[in-house]
Amino acid sequence: MVSRTNKFRGSRYHGRGKKSGRGAGKRGGRGNAGINKHRLLTRLKYMPRHWGMHGFNRHPSLRKVNISINLQELQDMVEGDNVNLGELGYDKLLGKGKMNRGMNITVAKASARAVSKVEAAGGSVTIED
Repeated sequence: MVSRTNKFRGSRYHGRGKKSGRGAGKRGGRGNAGINKHRLLTRLKYMPRHWGMHGFNRHPSLRKVNISINLQELQDMVEGDNVNLGELGYDKLLGKGKMNRGMNITVAKASARAVSKVEAAGGSVTIED
């Protein structure tokens, strides 16, 4: 059986007519061409969330971002035994690292793991509002 390509050998336009055989003309352009024009219904049906904004973002003034510090960083940074993290500019104490000495730490928030590590080393964590 003769292939379709070989069947049209010798004919000028291979059965497509004069203009539809040029480039991507018959299919209305390549890719997403015409998505707001002649392919509008295709967009509405198959790509309903393609454009526009979805979801929401809170206003930056409403976001609360904690400035946190880990136990290891705190121990390397501070020499004394009594530490107020609020005065140093930190909001939260996290429990990464090892505690080698007891410290009395005052902070707005602390993770449970941080509190247990400080107490195991012989210190205390005071949470103030």
